[in-house]
Amino acid sequence: MALRRALHFVFKVGDRTKTATFYRDVLGMKVLRHEEFEEGCKATCNGPYDGKWSKTMVGFGPEDDHFVAELTYNYGVGEYQLGNDFLGLTLQSSKAVGNAKRLGWPLTEVGDDLYLAQAPGGYPFYLVDKEQPSSDPVQKVCLGVSDLQRSTHYWTTLLGMKVLERNEEKKTVLMGFSDALCKLELHNIGGTVDHGTAFGRVAFSCPREQLPDIEALMKKENQKILTPLVSLDTPGKATVEVVILADPDGHEICFVGDKAFRKLSIVDPKGNDLLDKAMAEDKSDEWFSKHNKQKAVA
Repeated sequence: MALRRALHFVFKVGDRTKTATFYRDVLGMKVLRHEEFEEGCKATCNGPYDGKWSKTMVGFGPEDDHFVAELTYNYGVGEYQLGNDFLGLTLQSSKAVGNAKRLGWPLTEVGDDLYLAQAPGGYPFYLVDKEQPSSDPVQKVCLGVSDLQRSTHYWTTLLGMKVLERNEEKKTVLMGFSDALCKLELHNIGGTVDHGTAFGRVAFSCPREQLPDIEALMKKENQKILTPLVSLDTPGKATVEVVILADPDGHEICFVGDKAFRKLSIVDPKGNDLLDKAMAEDKSDEWFSKHNKQKAVA
């Protein structure tokens, strides 16, 4: 399955300003593109919300060869409840560690040359204090699972990933579609996986012709399909086709046709300015404060 590749992880964010500071100023990522939408996504990219929302893609480089973050912001929702499903994103960058120390962003040393930082909303990021590589600094995403053997079977036998490393002591399995791309680590948490309301989604691309096959295999194996094969339109940009699945623990997985997605994900040089403009024009915090109300807690 070398033709399949890891693309991004979707995070719901309640405070775009603090979030932008973390990704841009602490981690050193760039805004790859920013989009505003007046109504919810057909594939629930922004969660189960129908109102106005925005999507901001941030990363160390274009999604063609980097694993990036998709930050979804629902106007009017100020906070989400974390579960134990997303256990961390690991990246290698002594620059990020230095930025955090310089800016006073809280860091916890958790190992040799390894620090834990939390993105706004509480999402854990592990920073390896070593020189940032010329390739993608993002090394892996870790998800909690309740049955490691069952989940390993799902991700390898059904989705085509290969096991790269097993750690019986830590109860983890590291896998991926390629040695050179961002890896997926599954960690047995020894109990039920709780997705809270902040539940994310991990996205992969594959040749478009594989999408019906993925859907058919999931039907045959009685696995959950959250969104059957559907076309998603972005005004003025490429239309992509996706199938969205859920693994045995309910982790959301999006597969998107690669060719169209490469066109959709072209870096927009105006992305950074568009995000800044949207944040400046978002008066929702002022409105809620003026009316002595609090934004919704999802």
